[in-house]
Amino acid sequence: MTLQEFLDYVKTGRPLDTPEIYRLMDDMSEEARRVTFRLNSAYHDQKEINALLTELTGRAPGRGFKMFPPMYTDFGKNIHIGDDVFINACCQFQDHGGVYIGDRCQIGHNVVFATLNHGLSAETRRTMTPAPIRLGKNVWVGSHSTILPGVTIGDNAIIAAGAVVTRDVPADTVVGGVPARELKKI
Repeated sequence: MTLQEFLDYVKTGRPLDTPEIYRLMDDMSEEARRVTFRLNSAYHDQKEINALLTELTGRAPGRGFKMFPPMYTDFGKNIHIGDDVFINACCQFQDHGGVYIGDRCQIGHNVVFATLNHGLSAETRRTMTPAPIRLGKNVWVGSHSTILPGVTIGDNAIIAAGAVVTRDVPADTVVGGVPARELKKI
């Protein structure tokens, strides 16, 4: 299976449960760790960070991008970053299902993007199902938040620090808590 075939496959939302898929995921994990170890092991200016992120994801981040390493990922090839995005330190991207960050988003420390879920029964527990995470424009994600598979966050929304976002967030809305719930409209 090629990387492009995998990326096309995950868009279907079908389970990731074949030896061929597992092999590709293992290979991509090894590559992601090699690049993130380099990114996280020494000081890099923003130009060097952009080059390493381009190597990791296979595409350049948007113009005006800024990140404070370290960052972590177990795949790397399905992260999409818009213009003028800021990502603070220690964020984690489980991006097999796709993480799409819109223009002018701000991501706080230690945010987790989790795009894979596991089956509930013991027989299907090792089977993973992908679903993308999509952030609209001008989204602010507070520190230590977790965004779960399949969640879309609308333009201008705010995710309060420590929130666990389990469902879609409308535009111009502040959510917080575990699980996250609407706190107010902006």
